[in-house]
Amino acid sequence: MIEAEWWDYDSPSEMAEAVAGDVGFIVESALDARGEALLALPGGTTPVPIYEKLVKAKLNWKKVTIIPTDDRLVPVSDPLSNIAMIARYFLPLGARVVPIVSESAADYKAAGNAANARLGDIKWPPDLVWLGMGPDGHVASIFPGPDLNDAIEAPASRRAIGVMPDPMPDNAPVARVSLTRSAILSARTLIIVGSGDSKRAVLEEALEQGGKSPLPVGRVLAECELPVDIHWLS
Repeated sequence: MIEAEWWDYDSPSEMAEAVAGDVGFIVESALDARGEALLALPGGTTPVPIYEKLVKAKLNWKKVTIIPTDDRLVPVSDPLSNIAMIARYFLPLGARVVPIVSESAADYKAAGNAANARLGDIKWPPDLVWLGMGPDGHVASIFPGPDLNDAIEAPASRRAIGVMPDPMPDNAPVARVSLTRSAILSARTLIIVGSGDSKRAVLEEALEQGGKSPLPVGRVLAECELPVDIHWLS
């Protein structure tokens, strides 16, 4: 069974304070140990209150590199762009914010290859991979669909891949690039942040089933060698 520790919160502000504190500690520890930090952060709405707390932390952001765990194949001017959302918070602080989407790619698989090449230039592994989870059990952009097994079974040398969700999410009906399972599990620290009773039930079942789960989150975490901290808003 996947080793996970749940942290439950009654309000968004309580969760934001706690998660921002944990991320700040991870950054400080990385800077003390290695003089630099690498974070893989999500887009979306759930992280926003946490980012608003985190940017107030007195950290040496100029020595922090941030990549998205995944992104949509859209221009950075598009509201669906994860890297644009992340950059709004952390670029003004001096952090190095690295996009993984190549707008010039011919198709989503080529975009995945370009993302993988770009991440190959970054010192690995991440000090933190922060995941959210969708109601269908997807994490990062490892969705159910034709590219699920490629994302799950990618070799350790493969850090990113292009994916086409199926069915396509209504709120963002576009192809994606995503960290692979091996890239996610290479992290020094792995956290999941989410909310809602229905999604919690999905996650609990997937954690119990592990590699036998039909859901991406269960299959991604099945081979995780680290305990996973799960921060959840009731």
